[in-house]
Amino acid sequence: MKLVIMIPCLNEEATLPLVLKSIPKQIKGIDKIETLIIDDGSSDKTRAVAKALGVKHFLIHTTNQGLSRSFRHGLNRALEMGADIIVLTEGDNQYPQSKIPDLIKPILNGTADTVIADRQTQTIAHFSRRKKFFQKLGTGVLNLAAGTNVPDAISGFRAYSRTAAMQINPIADYSWATETTIQAAHKGHKIAILPIKTNPMLRESRQFKNSWQHIRRSSVTIVRAFIMYRPYALFFSVSALLLVVGLIPLINFLVTDLTATHPLGPHHLQSLIIGSMLIVGAFVSFTLGVIADLIRINRMLLEDLLEISKKQSYTSKLARLVKKP
Repeated sequence: MKLVIMIPCLNEEATLPLVLKSIPKQIKGIDKIETLIIDDGSSDKTRAVAKALGVKHFLIHTTNQGLSRSFRHGLNRALEMGADIIVLTEGDNQYPQSKIPDLIKPILNGTADTVIADRQTQTIAHFSRRKKFFQKLGTGVLNLAAGTNVPDAISGFRAYSRTAAMQINPIADYSWATETTIQAAHKGHKIAILPIKTNPMLRESRQFKNSWQHIRRSSVTIVRAFIMYRPYALFFSVSALLLVVGLIPLINFLVTDLTATHPLGPHHLQSLIIGSMLIVGAFVSFTLGVIADLIRINRMLLEDLLEISKKQSYTSKLARLVKKP
């Protein structure tokens, strides 16, 4: 059983030693532990520090591509390395690496496919009230969209089984945690939660400039994922709303037509026009929902084929690695 620990880094020469030194050297049920550093365009000595501390596996971005792409590329590399379990942590030493055995335990026991650490954000002292509010709001919206009950939707301390990692196909350039949580839910993954206490903050987050930027980008990711996986819920709801609202002026026009002396006056014609436009909008929304749902089904079939392709590709690459002297 091989565990690969992924650590995305951007200029983490000061904090990376704390992370690497706190990673457990042995874990019950794990035969081999390997660390993969994703160097996302660092301009400092991050890579040299990692090599000096014994890291042998690197994925290098010559320019900064962001945490989401680092996660996506790192996930593929970890699978190529033959990982049975993949843990994601960060290079700023925010997360307690000593909890990695607890993080992967549900996967080892076969009771979970994905494990997400709960930072218990409402208790973190250096989080402002506004940040805590938006964290809670964002997590609530995500749980509504995904049908989950994850207390910390954007936690970056996670573990995936090999099968779960192969079934996840992140495409967003931002908010990978939000996107993959929604994907895991719609793939039927069993998600386990591990409450943790974070380490003291050593630097400010580099993922976003302010809370509003994070909210805007995360909202785009949630809406996109919602359209991908539950388009009928969105488009059919809009269609039903437009239909109901459109019937009101039409009914008003019909009643007027039957009772008024001059039913075709300008005011009543407006009711006819507005009602007709809303009914047409309802039909268009319904049609888009049908088309989007067909695309969703096609996406599901393509993802099944992609999973088969990944299994064949990674198995072949792993066999070549084993054969190397």
